[in-house]
Amino acid sequence: MRKYLYLIFLFFPLLSSAQSIDSAWIVNHYVKKELYVPMRDKAMLFTSVYMPKDSTEKTHPILILRTPYSCAPYGKEWIPFWKVYVKDYLKEGYIVVFQDVRGRYMSEGEFVNIRPFIPNKKTNKDVDEASDTYDTIDWLIKNIPGNNGKVGALGTSYGGFYTTMAGLSGHKALKAISPQAPVTDWFMGDDIHHNGAFMLMDMFGFFVRSGFGYPRPKPTSVDAPALTDGTDDAYGYYLTTGAFPNFTRIANDRGIAFWNDLVAHPNYDSWWVARNDRSYADRIPAGTASLVVGGLFDAEDCFGALNLYKAIETKAKNNNKLVFGPWRHGQWGSSMGYSLGNIQFGSNTSEWYVDNIELPFFNYYLKGIGSADSIAEATVFFTGENKWHKLKQWPPEDIKLTNLYLYKGGKLSFTQPQVSNNYEEYTSDPVKPVPYTDGIHKNRTAEYMDDDQRFTSTRTDVLTFETDTLTKDMTLAGPLSADLMVSLSTTDADFVVKLIDVFPDNFKYSDTDKYIMNGYQMLVRGDIIRGRYRNSFSKPEAFVPGKVTEVKYTLNDIAHTFKKGHRIMVQIQSSWFPIADRNPQQFIDIYHARDTDFIKSNIRVYMSAGAGSKIVLPVMQ
Repeated sequence: MRKYLYLIFLFFPLLSSAQSIDSAWIVNHYVKKELYVPMRDKAMLFTSVYMPKDSTEKTHPILILRTPYSCAPYGKEWIPFWKVYVKDYLKEGYIVVFQDVRGRYMSEGEFVNIRPFIPNKKTNKDVDEASDTYDTIDWLIKNIPGNNGKVGALGTSYGGFYTTMAGLSGHKALKAISPQAPVTDWFMGDDIHHNGAFMLMDMFGFFVRSGFGYPRPKPTSVDAPALTDGTDDAYGYYLTTGAFPNFTRIANDRGIAFWNDLVAHPNYDSWWVARNDRSYADRIPAGTASLVVGGLFDAEDCFGALNLYKAIETKAKNNNKLVFGPWRHGQWGSSMGYSLGNIQFGSNTSEWYVDNIELPFFNYYLKGIGSADSIAEATVFFTGENKWHKLKQWPPEDIKLTNLYLYKGGKLSFTQPQVSNNYEEYTSDPVKPVPYTDGIHKNRTAEYMDDDQRFTSTRTDVLTFETDTLTKDMTLAGPLSADLMVSLSTTDADFVVKLIDVFPDNFKYSDTDKYIMNGYQMLVRGDIIRGRYRNSFSKPEAFVPGKVTEVKYTLNDIAHTFKKGHRIMVQIQSSWFPIADRNPQQFIDIYHARDTDFIKSNIRVYMSAGAGSKIVLPVMQ
């Protein structure tokens, strides 16, 4: 059963759409073939092909999905298409192809995480995911009967990375790609790190506990063994396990070799640069259209979607589109697009996306149905007002970067402070880190991205600032920046900045609400930076204790309307546990820190005329 969960939730997280389709229809109209596709270096990649039975009578486009999560079930069983929205492509007569990538499950070869792209291949031994995709497309076009010579590629998360690699393959038959929540840069903002801070809970859970990084000496259809820890309290488990080397020991006991690669590259060096596929976006041919999809509340790869779109837009000459919706990781592929956690969106946003954006996109480029102009350059859902916007560019042209200043006493104002030497102070204690969410949870929640923040507002190690009640709507669209002036009693610290929408005391969606929304503090955007990387991600710098220092960084883009009657809140803290690992708050190698190395830091955030801390808002005019 776990194979189905991997396929549905990690590969292309797709649950049933509004209408179900009888499984008998698919079985009666399609045939499944399992085969091995040869690569240029003689490696054979396991591939499942679902073909219309009428393939000898008319031609069909090919939609390919490459995955490290297994294209199971193997043998005579079928993927339960009638439960997932890929059924729409079967109804449209597509040839749907799934493939285990090199070195995963039933495919031959060695698996490499985010295998670097080789721009100048000289021999058949120079293979990467782009060349594997090229060879696969070329073989399918020549050997699968009834295809129309046009290919599309689709994938979410890690699959989004493989979809980008498809675009870099340069095959002329590839007419359209849709990288969705694509992995692009595992140091800057996707999955493993956010601005240099290690995302401990997700990465230990993914590589070590779930067994993704578990060695696979030969092709297998069996999942790696999972690691259980016997507790539902993730906060307690990660805190008790202690310093980073304790997690490394567990990873080594499990044989997770990639964990040691991460430890060996704590800074943004050439090893990480080689794994940034955005650098090669100019190699996507003009004849390959792209539809980049991401979620406003994607805890894993919000960065990837936004920044891949921007890289393609800047470097490539193809037809490139963006969809940015109110979703957790992969939620656009589910039937549950009405809400996330306690926040309601007023409609089934995921169903609307599939029907109005994704399916028309592939149908146009692979079947010649519809118009390229039917899809806007950027289709973005603005939370707060709960409305889709069709925009000519992203970020929108009509935004004004507006400073929102922090004031002593917990106030926010659009007017710069005039008083000198003002600051607020808190003590960051890594022994008692600030939790990322309220309550006891075994696994990282998706809902924390728009969760109620009232549980942190009363903590003494979290600074909280608020505006007065807004007298008119304020819409933000684009990247959010934090510009803090701080001083530390130690040589390092992390900084977490959160932008929050405070609901009115009389707010409710309906009389049947299960959660009291009065005064709800909705997290709109939050992110972390490891302070040592404030000036350079490749050359970290210690803080000078007591010296006022600027910490400035950019958070992911937002699309949100703060409604009249609401208030804007900003919170600042120095831990976000256990989604981010703890900083010992000393300028030492965190990956080799000891349990005794963690110390308290007294942190001051300045808000005076000469050294004012502020948040820079992209206000839509």
